[in-house]
Amino acid sequence: MEILLMSLAIILGCTVFYLFHQQRNLHRPPCISGWIPWIGAGFRFGKAPLEFIEQARIKHGPVFTVFALGKRLTFVTEEEGFDVFFKSKEINFEHAVEDHIYRTVSVPKSIFLTSHGLLYGVMKNKMKISNLCQFSEKLVEGLHEQLESLGTDGSKDLYNLVRHALYPVTVNTIFGKGLYPTTQENIQEFLKHFQIYDDGFQNGGQIPECFLRNWSKSKMWLLNLLEKSIPDLEKNETLDDLVAYWTIVYVLYNPSVYENIMEGISSVFGEAGKKKIEISENDLKKVPLIKRCVLETIRLVAPGMITRKVIEPVKILNYTVPSGDMLMMSPFWIHRNPKYFPEPELFKPERWEKANLEKNAFLDGFVAFGGGKYPCPGRWFALLEIEICVALVFYKYQFNLLDPFPKQNFNQLLGVQRPSTPCRVEYKCRK
Repeated sequence: MEILLMSLAIILGCTVFYLFHQQRNLHRPPCISGWIPWIGAGFRFGKAPLEFIEQARIKHGPVFTVFALGKRLTFVTEEEGFDVFFKSKEINFEHAVEDHIYRTVSVPKSIFLTSHGLLYGVMKNKMKISNLCQFSEKLVEGLHEQLESLGTDGSKDLYNLVRHALYPVTVNTIFGKGLYPTTQENIQEFLKHFQIYDDGFQNGGQIPECFLRNWSKSKMWLLNLLEKSIPDLEKNETLDDLVAYWTIVYVLYNPSVYENIMEGISSVFGEAGKKKIEISENDLKKVPLIKRCVLETIRLVAPGMITRKVIEPVKILNYTVPSGDMLMMSPFWIHRNPKYFPEPELFKPERWEKANLEKNAFLDGFVAFGGGKYPCPGRWFALLEIEICVALVFYKYQFNLLDPFPKQNFNQLLGVQRPSTPCRVEYKCRK
């Protein structure tokens, strides 16, 4: 009898606890989970993450939670959650990325948390708009050198062409000459390790290194290179050449846009290809279509996900997001919301005529550079560098397209979307 009463008491207690727990969770966002403990919806989410996010938004509304790999990922997809994501004191950036930073660049959490704010301030100050003039001359000179090394004509995958031109220039401009190798053998070794590290960056932040041996070796090789060069480095960010690649791709596959850009380049710099030109910020302002094309490209190839961590429970719409949740936004899908960008799948640089770019104000709903306390500190440098690259490439070369428009890799959550198919071109110097 006592055993029976004790069993009934345990069952009753568990029932009360369950009902109480459910009551507390009534105002949490709808949660997508799975029947496997800890893994949750991890398999479904990992199979096609961008597609998963959009289907979840359609089914569950503008705020929803995904339980995967032991973490609660709460997504906000409408403007009601954007202010919370970027401005709420209950939301923290450093705690959201500290694990990823440790896994990908081996910086201990304690050091990252104490030094991030200082380093961010240094980068933000050195790359502010008023300092851009000190970079433009180096960028132009370096790009001229790299483009000369391509020869007067040839055929190449366009991504490799742009990367060959822009990546070493970026490294040398930001870090100073000496980090990027100069001999062909060393260049190939550097590019091999960087390619492995770059391709595995997303998985490297989630999967133990013992399962990513090649990626781990390349990570250590790059870290050792940086450690040797630390005395000579300026503490700034490197930039991705994918945006320059995609901008050139979108322009080449839109003949009317290409024609207008070439008219603008010729009107400012003279007949294309005739001389070694200099490009200043003021020159670029005379060809505003280039910046509009760059921003429209960034809109279309933006990261699949950016994150913060909920430190204290926070209200979004009618929901309470509990502390410990990772709060997520998807610039990729926000930029495809017709509420902010009509005909979102189309490449329409003219939509940026409505933005006040003279005052560095972007369109509503454009979140590629983040926001709040920690927007991308290198955004103005990035735009300048890409604009210069696009202008010089189109000024110098004529292109013949050999492949259909390249497809994006829709499984990518971190960083600019990569091409999953080649885009080969024949290039020839203008005469």
